[in-house]
Amino acid sequence: MGRAGVIGVGVAGALVLVLALAQLFLPGIAASRVSSRVGRYGKVESVSVKAWPAVKLLWGSVDSVRVKAGSLKLSPGQAAALLWEARGTDRVDVTAASVQVGPLRLTEASLSKRGSALSAQGLMSEAAVSAALPPGIGVQLVRSEGGEVEVRASGGLFGVGASVAAVAGPREGKLVAHPLGFLVQGLQLTLFTDPHVYVTGVGASVASERPLTYRLSMSASLR
Repeated sequence: MGRAGVIGVGVAGALVLVLALAQLFLPGIAASRVSSRVGRYGKVESVSVKAWPAVKLLWGSVDSVRVKAGSLKLSPGQAAALLWEARGTDRVDVTAASVQVGPLRLTEASLSKRGSALSAQGLMSEAAVSAALPPGIGVQLVRSEGGEVEVRASGGLFGVGASVAAVAGPREGKLVAHPLGFLVQGLQLTLFTDPHVYVTGVGASVASERPLTYRLSMSASLR
């Protein structure tokens, strides 16, 4: 083997070693960064990051991230910012014992991302629903279908003193609620909006009657 051949073999060997070391260490470094980022909002129990080849982590490209958390507390804007940071990750799975996003407190919460598609769900007790609403306001689930949720609201919601039916659902990427009825149909309350999260549907069902607990879900996409 000539001198050029020896140099070529040496370079190839060095590249293989670098790639092997990258595959060994880079996912762990990335997992530590994810844990630190999410840990600002609560307790993180474990983080797993996968990428092949691992060197693409240097360019922000990740195959999958799995996060298991205890309790998290963050604002809707902070939640949207975390999701946007994960835009370069093909697959994301997050589970948490409890999550408080703004006034909403969910238990057994989960979020998944597949490409740009997002889906999230969790349980919300009747007490948590009451705590999230303004004082004196009550809601009762009527139905959930077609990506919308209909409730009967009482106590002055939308400025209407009497009990009124209202629907929450997506509108131009926002999550909005509006009352049903000829005189109040034009009223609208924006529940969530973010330039990077395009809401496509919401759902609700009774998960348990004693104690009364609802299962809430939302689907969206990153834009």
